[in-house]
Amino acid sequence: MPSSRKVLACATVIEEMLPLLPPDVSYEVLDFGLHVNPQALKQALREAIDRAAGSADVDVIILGYGFCSMAVMGLRANGCTLVVPRVDDCIAIFLGSGAAYKQQARSEPGTYYLTKGWIEVGDTPFSEYERLVEQYGEKKAKWLMSQILKHYTRLALIDTGHANLDHYRAYTRNLAERFGLRFEEIPGSTALIRKMLFGPWDADAEFVVVPPGESIRYEHFFPQSPVQNK
Repeated sequence: MPSSRKVLACATVIEEMLPLLPPDVSYEVLDFGLHVNPQALKQALREAIDRAAGSADVDVIILGYGFCSMAVMGLRANGCTLVVPRVDDCIAIFLGSGAAYKQQARSEPGTYYLTKGWIEVGDTPFSEYERLVEQYGEKKAKWLMSQILKHYTRLALIDTGHANLDHYRAYTRNLAERFGLRFEEIPGSTALIRKMLFGPWDADAEFVVVPPGESIRYEHFFPQSPVQNK
């Protein structure tokens, strides 16, 4: 395992990584709000990768992201290997695997997920509610929230075992009651995060490993798909 690793991740993912991060692994945190604009996220990642690859002491860049609405497509690192978990988004990272996420999606498709990091960052429809009230009034704000949440029936707090969740549990339960959702606390896992940080990657189907100078392609995530990255 190379000692010259650098992690690029959003604030919510790095929150789960920090307790496990070895002292010799550097990291950079990208703005969580970039998720709403995949092109902006792609550009921010490209710039961060170029900065990391320009450092003589970095051999491997680990992205704390998944497919993320194709934001990672086309990214490359000259002189460094890129490692990306083969998952749709960070929910799978918090649950421990893509398979765990798919199981949750099959059994409870109408779920909005929260973690300690998401609550701390405060970039969710729930955290925006008071702003909506100020901007539109309570009646319209309630209607807007009903539209945002109309496909959701469950609000799930993911417990990855890193922190005392009493405060976050109470916060999530209150939100569920306020917006007519069923509260549930579900077990997460640090398994995928540990693999991201410590490997091995090449022998594991859970990761996309891109050699120096090559680009991340669509078929890296969906090898059975005929669609090609443009």
